Amino acid sequence: MKAKNCLIFGGSGQIGSFLIRKLTKNNLRVTVVTRNIHQKGLKIKTQGNAGYIDIVEANIFEEKKIEKLFIEADYCINLIGILYEKRRGNTFKNIHSIFPTLIAKLCKKYDLERFVHVSALGVNEAIDSKYAISKLEGEKNILNNFSRSTILRPSVVFSNSDNFSTQFMTLLNRLPIFPLYYSGKTKFMPIHCSDLTNIIYHIISEGSSSQIIECVGPEILTFKEILEILLNLTNKKRLLVPFPVAVAKLSAKLFQLLPRPLITEDQLRLLRYDNIPSGKYKTNSDIGLPSKLYFKDEVKKYSYMWRDGGEFSTEKYNFGDNEKKS
Repeated sequence: MKAKNCLIFGGSGQIGSFLIRKLTKNNLRVTVVTRNIHQKGLKIKTQGNAGYIDIVEANIFEEKKIEKLFIEADYCINLIGILYEKRRGNTFKNIHSIFPTLIAKLCKKYDLERFVHVSALGVNEAIDSKYAISKLEGEKNILNNFSRSTILRPSVVFSNSDNFSTQFMTLLNRLPIFPLYYSGKTKFMPIHCSDLTNIIYHIISEGSSSQIIECVGPEILTFKEILEILLNLTNKKRLLVPFPVAVAKLSAKLFQLLPRPLITEDQLRLLRYDNIPSGKYKTNSDIGLPSKLYFKDEVKKYSYMWRDGGEFSTEKYNFGDNEKKS
């Protein structure tokens, strides 16, 4: 029997790498769309078994070229998202609203079995964030255009190739003082990338009656607790200083001028809201797929890269159990 084909947008990122391995391991073919095949192609090819991966170079708004890919597709998965808008670059509206709407219409036109769209947790609550507003608009447009869509709203997704734990460990390694926005009280439920890709595969292979699923890890951690875990894992001591809102806004205005902003004004607004289940939708636990991987345990496996001495460090963690570093 011919293997079914998954059309993936955003396959060269963190989630895409894990997902391609998961799908091809389970005998599904994947077609990955990338803007730059010369830069991303080799990495994508190494994520799965030979012969199971096709790579197509295209701008996601080349509608005629994109449409041809839906002819042979059985499933479509959209992983594309941006954390901040670039000057003269793509906007939140383009990436989070207009593009997903285009995909949903093509899924309907070519009668695909399922469309899985990765959104973000907390978009209902963060009504003053352009990021959240665009995400929510995209979700509504998807559901209005293709009924066999499943929208996943993950909390912070982490792994050894993320832009979350690795970026914070880099910053904590360089800065003697680190700001705590909103006193570091914002709550998160970090989900490991492999737990999230297990959910995506389940929906592809088993289907889902839920149109929106909130995807979270097994524990609630505040922003301050996350930073303290990272400091302990890397054996660093830093001052975590609460920033008044006025100072936080000023720093965000300055940081967002950088090519890769540390934080933007829009992200600062997002931090006002807890990143935990709303209670309005089913979670991954409710559909029988509770997350198994804990933040501290997983980050510990790659945190040595930010410790003095790296993997040869002989210092001890400070969790109270005098556990030696591996």
